[in-house]
Amino acid sequence: MDHLVKGAHEPRFSGLRDLLSKHISEGGEVGASIVVNIDGQNVVDIWGGYLDESGTRSWERDTIVNVFSTTKTITSLAALILMDRDIISPYEKVATYWPEFAANGKQDIEIRHIISHTSGVPGWEQPVTLADVCNFDKAVSLLAAQAPWWTPGTASGYHSFTHGFLIGQVIRKVTGKTLKDFIRDEMAGPLGADFQLGVVESDLHRVSDLIPWIATPSNGSVSDSDSIAARVNRYPEFTPDMANTALWRNAELGAANGHGNARSIAKILSVVSLGGCVDGKRLLKPETVDLIFRQMSNGTDLVTNMPVRFGIGYGIRGEGVVPTWLPEERICFWSGLGGSVAIMDLDRKMTIVYVMNKLYPVGLGSSMTIEYVKEIYRAVGVSGLE
Repeated sequence: MDHLVKGAHEPRFSGLRDLLSKHISEGGEVGASIVVNIDGQNVVDIWGGYLDESGTRSWERDTIVNVFSTTKTITSLAALILMDRDIISPYEKVATYWPEFAANGKQDIEIRHIISHTSGVPGWEQPVTLADVCNFDKAVSLLAAQAPWWTPGTASGYHSFTHGFLIGQVIRKVTGKTLKDFIRDEMAGPLGADFQLGVVESDLHRVSDLIPWIATPSNGSVSDSDSIAARVNRYPEFTPDMANTALWRNAELGAANGHGNARSIAKILSVVSLGGCVDGKRLLKPETVDLIFRQMSNGTDLVTNMPVRFGIGYGIRGEGVVPTWLPEERICFWSGLGGSVAIMDLDRKMTIVYVMNKLYPVGLGSSMTIEYVKEIYRAVGVSGLE
């Protein structure tokens, strides 16, 4: 069974390797990679399985995959880097940098609101298709014109797609660069991390297609509702297999179309876990890292209907909020549709990333995600997680 998993790990993580091997052999996983970085060193860097359900192509060391909303962890970091450079301020109005955004009652929305899902702009009011959303200028102009759906700053409502457009447009305004180029030039490139928004043509051969779950037919009752969750999910109409299309891979979807593997995402996010500096390159000052843990909301999210606590850019742990399978310590995180996850544990200087190609209908970790994370914590001496 162990031949299904390649890579290296410290002996204390042998149970993690066994778990990944078990799930591949039993069909729970098709292909996946897991990295645990502690104090700047990869103590686990394992991968295995296949790019396809038929098992004809192996998942290799340099295989990359779309990670859906785990992309947001990188986009939020891009915004934090600009805060660190005093190019933007979390407490400044979005309209200071993007004047058109002030329309229709959004003049007081601050940068911290768009990065913490509390801006009141979690979706598009007007009907949009995926093709519209893949047209960055059209997508942001529509968002700039509409009114907030609740009083900004009073609650979180998960910005499923809009997170990347709101932050991405601010980045364009203040740097002249697209978010795609900013990530390449200021983050992935300097750190030697194999991560990108979308996929350049020369890398398409390394991309694993996603394998979605088989959806059950909807009775339409939710989509007909006027709830904020239904309004977010209405436009654009989306199914996970859309991520396998050229349209998706060519776009700049800062909330959803990041492509990488566990190694590359962990390399970039270890900047947070290590207090702002990785491989001798300082991207954040410690006080900028501290911003992440300033609570922006704590309660039932208006879109996901989950009890979640948001800091500036990430979910943060706290009593009674998800996920309960992480310690209530100085930890920030987010995850992607289907099961991928990125966790930054600052007390342990530990970064955990898991990505995979077989999707489950979950937003915050599958049963396997939870198993892997619990095993990682057991290996570093933490037990008793739910």
